[in-house]
Amino acid sequence: MVTEHRLPVTRACRAAGLSRAAYYKTPPLPQEKDAEVIDALNGVVERNGRWGFWKCFDRLRLDGRPWNHKRVWRVYCELGLNIPRRTKRRIPKREPTPLAAGACVNQGWALDFMRDVLYDGRRFRTLNVIDEANRKALAIQVAPSLPALMLIRTMDRLVDWYGTPQSIRMDNGPEMTSREFVAWAQRRGIALNDIELGEPNQNAYVERFNRTFRTEVLDVWLTQYNEYRPHDALGGKPPRQFMPRLITTTAADSGNQLSA
Repeated sequence: MVTEHRLPVTRACRAAGLSRAAYYKTPPLPQEKDAEVIDALNGVVERNGRWGFWKCFDRLRLDGRPWNHKRVWRVYCELGLNIPRRTKRRIPKREPTPLAAGACVNQGWALDFMRDVLYDGRRFRTLNVIDEANRKALAIQVAPSLPALMLIRTMDRLVDWYGTPQSIRMDNGPEMTSREFVAWAQRRGIALNDIELGEPNQNAYVERFNRTFRTEVLDVWLTQYNEYRPHDALGGKPPRQFMPRLITTTAADSGNQLSA
């Protein structure tokens, strides 16, 4: 009425049935209006970070809070508590087992994962397993993804072929610390020798194998594929000869190559 019909404040308040004090009163900010709800919600979430909305709401009701679920849900969303919260995976402190080559085969195996990229950009992983006694490579399992169940199937196949090892040395990857793999090792009677977080030297035998595998197989194969191996779809020419690609790392290098 005041803005559209240009009525005086007194007449507009009288027509709307409001006092002039209500007209001039500044509305409270949402943070001030819901301060009590915010404090109560934060207190519940800090103590119980994995609780969802309804469990928090039930706890507030048990604490004697009178707010209905609509108001609590609105504040819950404004605080961003409805967004899934990522929690960092806590890895327990490991007691490293001394690195020592076994006196006989199957005394200890070591396994580790590697990552690489194909020529077309697709990523893949490899599971490398060796025997620590004679450094024999027992398996190189290759797949776009190697979850815990595939790790167990690969290890079952190796155990059936080579026999059961006394122990397996590994790092703290999620596949190797999963409940499924730990339960599998317990059923097989295999001890799991963990290494400390960020200490790959404690699994040095398989790490050294990984380096050899990368430099003498993966990197060499990529050069062989790009520069020497004839490709049927390219008229019997390798990709580098069929359509050379100008590779630059910086703008300066690009200018130097173009000027050359």
